[in-house]
Amino acid sequence: MTSRVTTGSPSAFPGAQAPPGTARVLAALDAVRDPELDEPITALGFVSSCTVSPDGDAQIRLRLPTYFCAPNFAFLMVADAYDAVSAMPGVRRTEVVLEDHFASDAINGGVAARAGFARSFDGEAVGELHELRADFLRKAIMAGTDQVCRPLLDAGTDPARLLELTLGEVAPSRALERLRERRAELGLPAGEDAPLVVEPVTGERVNADAAPLHLRRARTTRISLESNGSICRGMLRHRYHRSGLGEEEQ
Repeated sequence: MTSRVTTGSPSAFPGAQAPPGTARVLAALDAVRDPELDEPITALGFVSSCTVSPDGDAQIRLRLPTYFCAPNFAFLMVADAYDAVSAMPGVRRTEVVLEDHFASDAINGGVAARAGFARSFDGEAVGELHELRADFLRKAIMAGTDQVCRPLLDAGTDPARLLELTLGEVAPSRALERLRERRAELGLPAGEDAPLVVEPVTGERVNADAAPLHLRRARTTRISLESNGSICRGMLRHRYHRSGLGEEEQ
């Protein structure tokens, strides 16, 4: 079963946008992340194929490291991929297919019907995945905090000074940009005046008493995400023996 919905044909309307090429579709899929690993599905090698017809019919095929990857994580990735591609100008129809997974039929059919996770797994799921997504965003914020703070501490920044810093006082970097993005997604302060080190639930500045434990948790979370990412890449290579589209070499 596949995710297929018609959204209007470019050829049916004079002056309509031309269909995007594969490179543009892959760029859109860069925004789709494995919720647990906080990495793009492209970089992880999860995109098996990507085609767009002259009429604007896009087909994306996804794969995962194991047959039994958690269905809730898989559903989020398939649904996010569908949303990212179907929103592109020039795309008439989007089809996203998750391959070689024990819940492929339920996931592909549910995304095609825009049914949501609970209806797709009727009788098995107790609700939607909004809180799960928020939980993983909080972990990404903790990992991102270590990615930004660790170089500052290694360079001699006093921990007390670290707690006083705002995002605007930290030198620009990809890690800082990513931290801002994740905080903004969760509705936490992400502007120039926002504290660098905050609680990922409340967005409040971390105080001196809580800072040692908070920073240890941030480092542990970062190491865990990076280790799990390496394990997933290794399992995927062992399973398929070929790179995915847009996959980053490690």
